[in-house]
Amino acid sequence: MFFGLSGTGKTTLSADADRQLIGDDEHGWSDNGVFNMEGGCYAKTINLSKENEPQIYNAIRFGSVLENVVVDPVTRIPDYDDGTLTENTRAAYPLQAIDNIVEPSVGGHPKAIVFLTADAFGVLPPISKLTKEQAMYHFLSGYTSKLAGTERGITSPETTFSTCFGSPFLPLHATEYAEMLGKKIDEHEAQVYLVNTGWTGGVYGTGQRMKLSYTRRMVRAALNGELDGKETETEAVFGLEIPKSVDGVPSEVLNPRHAWDDKEAYDVKARELAEAFNKNFKKFGTVSADISQKGGPAIN
Repeated sequence: MFFGLSGTGKTTLSADADRQLIGDDEHGWSDNGVFNMEGGCYAKTINLSKENEPQIYNAIRFGSVLENVVVDPVTRIPDYDDGTLTENTRAAYPLQAIDNIVEPSVGGHPKAIVFLTADAFGVLPPISKLTKEQAMYHFLSGYTSKLAGTERGITSPETTFSTCFGSPFLPLHATEYAEMLGKKIDEHEAQVYLVNTGWTGGVYGTGQRMKLSYTRRMVRAALNGELDGKETETEAVFGLEIPKSVDGVPSEVLNPRHAWDDKEAYDVKARELAEAFNKNFKKFGTVSADISQKGGPAIN
């Protein structure tokens, strides 16, 4: 099960030939398992290619709806690389346009939960294992960077926090949902991972975005149990457990600090992000000490 805000890679990573798809958005998790409520997919198409995202590319055919996509006036062929109108180009298509789906769109209880973030500041690791307290903290925080193309008027990255990855839709106090998640994690012995699909080796503009092939490999490793028992190292600022090796992924990208040439610049940016997390978390008021003290950054 993936949690994440717009632009973090939910649709891209859920469309994988190795796994059957229940849906790319709008799900529930009941006592009987997970289920889809939407019946279709809504994919970003900017720079879409058959090589990188074959399932999505092949799903866009007659019956699909394109939004903001530039189309050649003569050939009527979409140009997915054209961001003239906006980088927020989209395609909507039914689940049945994906070959490898579950019908009906229901499944069991997830053993792996993945929080997705597109950190444009190059601070968070590309993958890390979370304790239950860290999972509840990061669930409450709902962090990502708003990037060009995710919302109108966004032209450069901005730090953003959306409570429980869905702030506008929460009728109860946020901690109620965090407690629900904690109970689900305990009940079904689910492992939670934080995956950064954003930048590495520097901030947006100087670093580079994490390769999709590396992210796919790390997610598969997490879901297949390859990371269970793997040797880890603890990241200093957020206290995140980073695997020291993942098959198919260069070891130098796993620890974000190692990926920066200027280690002191990384430390400054990491502290800035940690302070932003702490400032945001104050809005929740009284939260259990387990979450507030064991789940967040190790700075005051």
